[in-house]
Amino acid sequence: MKNRKKRIDLIIELIKHQCIGSQDELAEILAEKGHPVTQATLSRDLKMLRTTKVPTDRGTYMYVLPESDSLKDHLLNFGQPLARANYQSGFISLQFSGNLVVIKTRNGYASGLAYDIDMSNYPEILGTISGTDTILAILREDVSRARAAEVLASILGMDIDDLKEL
Repeated sequence: MKNRKKRIDLIIELIKHQCIGSQDELAEILAEKGHPVTQATLSRDLKMLRTTKVPTDRGTYMYVLPESDSLKDHLLNFGQPLARANYQSGFISLQFSGNLVVIKTRNGYASGLAYDIDMSNYPEILGTISGTDTILAILREDVSRARAAEVLASILGMDIDDLKEL
């Protein structure tokens, strides 16, 4: 467990301070720093950290972490369930169309938030489809917009009054 915690800490620092575009590149850096890791383990670590890949201005991609001051602390409590991260800083807007909800986020935040929506297992939400900055959430046909807004506000860690259709 000690090695895992050190490896996770190192991954977080590397992603925060370097432009890392592939698992191979990250695995090589980790090995150089004394933390050799298999691709499967690294993939699980990146998923647990909710990293996403976003395009850079150089036409490549890089890993980013969701913004949350306490995310690392929650993630490193391995025996405890992850508390919902506050995605308010990544959330931009939402709009309803029938039983669909289009959720706009800052670049790179959509896949992590879509994952949280799917893992919340609210029966009102059938599932999501995610891009880099947009999520399509599909609601059950009998779900009201008011109830959907309550559910999404809960997942986003926002007050229902702050969640306005734009």
